[in-house]
Amino acid sequence: MNRPHVLVVGEALIDVVEEPTGLQRLHPGGSPANVALGLARLGHPVELVTHIGSDPHGRLIEEHLRRSGVRLAPGSVADGPTSTATATLDGQGGATYRFAINWDPPAVHGPGGPGHLHTGSIATALEPGCARVEDMVAAARANRTVSYDPNLRPALLGPPGYERPSVERLVASADVVKASEEDLAWLHPGEDPADVAARWARSGPAMVVLTRGGQGSTVHWGPAGRRDLPARRVEVADTIGAGDAFMAGLLAGLLTAGLLGSNPSTLRAAMSGTELDPAVAAALDLAALTAAITCSRPGADPPLLAEVLAA
Repeated sequence: MNRPHVLVVGEALIDVVEEPTGLQRLHPGGSPANVALGLARLGHPVELVTHIGSDPHGRLIEEHLRRSGVRLAPGSVADGPTSTATATLDGQGGATYRFAINWDPPAVHGPGGPGHLHTGSIATALEPGCARVEDMVAAARANRTVSYDPNLRPALLGPPGYERPSVERLVASADVVKASEEDLAWLHPGEDPADVAARWARSGPAMVVLTRGGQGSTVHWGPAGRRDLPARRVEVADTIGAGDAFMAGLLAGLLTAGLLGSNPSTLRAAMSGTELDPAVAAALDLAALTAAITCSRPGADPPLLAEVLAA
């Protein structure tokens, strides 16, 4: 099967995980890099446009991605330190973060022809690279579908009112959007995240998926389409990378169904009815399963295709 090339644009970094016991663990991470890794492990050809240093942390990330088949775009390795995110875990495996980030990616539009572009998180919010990312999204729309996950990091951002226009500009430019309840509660304080997601679905995307942690997810489409979907039950090691694994599983399912690539009208046709398209429902189930497996083990460690099939 000739699968569309996926171009992922965004940060790769080292997660420094601080356990409640005081123990530290190092894991390659970064939301877009995790999505790239998850897609590659699920059998899709992926190139990552990123910015990492030529230091030991950068080499750890390079090897981690290479082993799973992710190709780094030329210019993604530069002099200087690799970004880090220090995650402090609570007793339930939840994480809070503090960041040391450098984001100045190369301008890469990827090969022509059918394909898909994914971006999000710090890459779409932090100067000097965020303007370059918006340019890549605008260029991609000529021959690619686009997905976006805001995955907001308030510690690196201005007030919600300052960030809202750029986030919602990217939402309107995307075909597939995934956001968490935490994202939307921060971005639109005082509003129900489900109402925000439904409004976003009317602003341009073919579909908007709202993730609700252990409560599952809700997909919104068109003027009023909505379906609630359950989470997969699992014993949680931690939640690091769970949202990214969900995004990777969702994109993998949509790509396999032929709903992403050079013709955005294919996905939009599938989302034009009042009932959820079965192929989209299957992609959302794959997303939930991929996220659940990732939560069952430490760090952002999404499953291989064989593990998903076995589950």
